Amino acid sequence: MTTMRFFVIGSWTEGMLHFQKLRPFIVSYESATVQAQAYRLPVGFPVLVAQNSGSESAHDLISGQLVELQYDQTLLALMDTLHGVHATDPSKGLHQRMTAKVTKSSGDVDEAQVYFFNPKKLTAKAQRIHGGVWQESLALNPPLTEQLSDKQRTYVLKLGAAKGRDIVPINDLSLYRELMKMELIVDKGRRLALSPLGKEVYNHLV
Repeated sequence: MTTMRFFVIGSWTEGMLHFQKLRPFIVSYESATVQAQAYRLPVGFPVLVAQNSGSESAHDLISGQLVELQYDQTLLALMDTLHGVHATDPSKGLHQRMTAKVTKSSGDVDEAQVYFFNPKKLTAKAQRIHGGVWQESLALNPPLTEQLSDKQRTYVLKLGAAKGRDIVPINDLSLYRELMKMELIVDKGRRLALSPLGKEVYNHLV
């Protein structure tokens, strides 16, 4: 059986949303670390930024999981799509899938595929997680997906699933104000639409 290894953090680790979606393909997983920088995006989930050869001291030892998956081209393409990998020009993508050295809990060093966030795509709202302790950061301040009320979650899912210029009415003024304050929706006059942040939240809900 051909397999592929990925180093993951955040929503791709055990017990989290994307890990559950990978479970049918998982052969094994274990704790591991990688040298990188960790940032929290506005949606609340952490991402990795690759280590530059000239700034090793500025990087942290990031804890995560080394996940071994059954090789499946469709799964790989789906993971690339979910991470916003650009098929022909990696520099234009949201993430870049790269091979990196990771250290397993046994101390052995292995190579794995890692989705590194494109540093050119980091905005002023992205926050550096000093020390790389993303687990502590999530415990203190859960991602937006976990802060939504049932009403908020339901409406974001409905709006995200809408096609083209479909109108998804919102009859609750309080709900409208809440979602506007959270910057999850934009009012286009005749209809509402998800903001860029709202689209990120939606992608983590489906």
